[in-house]
Formats: sequence, structure tokens, C-alpha cells
Amino acid sequence: MELFASSKIKVHSLTGRITPELVRAAFQAVKRNRGAAGVDKVSILMFKANLEANLNSVLRGLKDGSFEPKPLRRQFIDKGQGKLRPLGIPAVRDRVAQEVLRRLLHPIFEPKFHDASFGFRPKRNCHLAIERALREHENGFRIVLDADISGFFDNLPHPVIMAAVAAEVADGNILNLIEKFLRAGVMESGVFKPTTVGTPQGGVFSPLLANIVLNHLDWTLHQHGFRFVRYADDFVVLTQSKPQAGEALTLVQQTLGKLGLQLSSEKTKITSFGKGYTFLGFVLSSRSRRMREKSVQKFRDKVRALTQRHHNFETPVIEKLNRVIRGTAQYFATRWSTTGKQMRHLDSWIRMRLRALKTKRKRMTDNYRISRRKLAQLGLLSLLDFLAAAQQP
Repeated sequence: MELFASSKIKVHSLTGRITPELVRAAFQAVKRNRGAAGVDKVSILMFKANLEANLNSVLRGLKDGSFEPKPLRRQFIDKGQGKLRPLGIPAVRDRVAQEVLRRLLHPIFEPKFHDASFGFRPKRNCHLAIERALREHENGFRIVLDADISGFFDNLPHPVIMAAVAAEVADGNILNLIEKFLRAGVMESGVFKPTTVGTPQGGVFSPLLANIVLNHLDWTLHQHGFRFVRYADDFVVLTQSKPQAGEALTLVQQTLGKLGLQLSSEKTKITSFGKGYTFLGFVLSSRSRRMREKSVQKFRDKVRALTQRHHNFETPVIEKLNRVIRGTAQYFATRWSTTGKQMRHLDSWIRMRLRALKTKRKRMTDNYRISRRKLAQLGLLSLLDFLAAAQQP
């Protein structure tokens, strides 16, 4: 595809950079990230039990191009509101091989990525992406194109991915290996399904491939003078007027069309910072930066699952609750968030759930029998405490 301008100096010798040390480092990264077994039912511990032979097998296969990925194991995670997100879980050996490829490709493409891209890049995260958007609002860019790519990971055409990588990489073995992973297929309910389009969510190098492709969108917006913030396939374009936002919408539609993608007409809209919009789990507006309702419901669902009344009121319940509380607070309790009211209500609701778990009933008088101090003494964490700590001068 001519969409991606070929680099004047392509990288030819990536296969020669595959060493035993690189493969071992890739395994250590996969081990740290943990994860379930793939279709071969080989866990990380089982892979490690015969580590040298397994790593040597991966090394040989990648070096001579004979490596054949196994199909992905299909798993669905609940997105809420009855919607499921498909994940493709690679075998451990395939995760190691993908991590090797990711480590080879990353240094080539990372310097070429736009500064407004924050997803799956070193020293960048969701909070920094949101802070960038808030700074742009302060600078007067308060009209927002809130864009949503329809099924990005599932619909990204393989030729587009390969053309984007091949614009910088001329190592035929590496390109062939990437294509093998894209076409590995999935096993769903014991049935093999080929993959002719998309890059699986759950794959080790899928986020990098997404950034490589969408980097074209980033620089197209930049060249037309638009301000934007992107985190993987979630992005907003920030303008100073509705006509500008309309122009940005047209440009995005045209650019994505060339990539074989399209915007979701239901989820894409032009709005304003004054009215507020949803971005990376927050509702951002000129009045507040709070948790979106879907995030609140996900948190409540996790707490409900741990505090059903037929469970016993035991220390492990508090420990499991604390993991949920800590994880949510680490994301939503920031120096700039305005989630105090939400967190106060959620803290109170958690205490109510615990009292009902203890007494097997729900009564206001139990607030005195099992006080807030008593629950704190048992080790229960507080969302509001995390927020206060994050917002200390």
C-alpha cells in the first residue's frame, strides 16, 4: 500500500538480532505479566519446567522462519450492559515469540510516534493523556470531537498492518513471522476459526501494531493543524469551534477509510468541554473530572461479588475488597480528579454491604453496632483516604 511512505533507510537485519539473551529476556517479561495458558494448556510454570529446551525451540524457529504460532484461545470478558469483549490468549511459547518481535520493532517505531499518542508507550499512561487534554482545554480548545473507531482491533485489515510495518522493515523473515501471527486463527468452543482480519486483543504486540497503523492518523491530524490526544484506539480531537470540529470529523473519516476502518456513528459526536465528554474512564468537563457511570458500575459489581450475604464475614473478604478498592483508587484518585462525592458514597455503600454481610440483614441501626472505626481497625481501606493522599500539596 502506498498509504505509508517507505523510509529511505529500512531495517534489514532484525533476524540477526535474535539472540538467546533476547529470547530469555522476553520470557522473563511474559512471566512477569503472568496470564493464562493458551490452547495447548501449557502454563507459564509448565513452560518454565523445561525452560532451556523451550527457549531454544523458540529461538531456532524465529531464526530460521519455521516458527508456527498456535491458534489463540478465545475468551470473553464482560464489558457491562450485556456486552462482551473477545480476547485472544496466545500459548506461552507464542507470547514469548511475540515479545521478541515487539522488542525488535519497538526501537524502530517509537521515535516516529507522535507526542500526542499515549497508549502503551514508555513513561506514558492514561493520566498523562487526560492531563494533556485538560491543558488543551485551558488553552481555549474546548470543542471536542469525541471519536470512537468501530471494532478497531477486530477490523484492522492485515494488508494495512503489513504495509505499515514494511514501510520501515525490510527483513522478510520478520515480516513473514508477523503475518503468521495475524493469521494464526482462534479456537472457540473447540472450533477453529481462521483470522483474515484484525489483530487480537490479548496479543503481546497488538498494541504496538495498533500504534504503528494509527500513527498515520496522528500525523495527518498534525499536518492539518489539529490538536488531539490518543490512547490506542481511543482519541479526541480538540478544536476552538464547531466548524473546525466538523472539518476534523471529515478528515478522520477519510483517513480511517483509507486504513479500512470507520467511526462508530452511534458513539462519535461533537460536544464541548462545558457539556462534558467521556475519555479513558473519566467524564471530563469544565465543572468536574469524575468517574464515568460505567466505571462506577463495574466497581460496584466487583464489590457485590465479594459481599454476598451467604458469604462469611472473614479477614479474606476484607483483603479481597482492599485489592479492588486500591486498584480503583490508584486510577481515579488523582491530584486533578473531582471524585470526592462519588468516593464518599462508595465508601459508605461498601460499609453497608459489609454490615449486611456480617448481620445477614440490612438495618440502619447496624451502623452503630459495626462502626466505621471498627471496620477501619479490621483493615478496610477507604477510597476517600486515597483521594486525600493524592491531592496533598
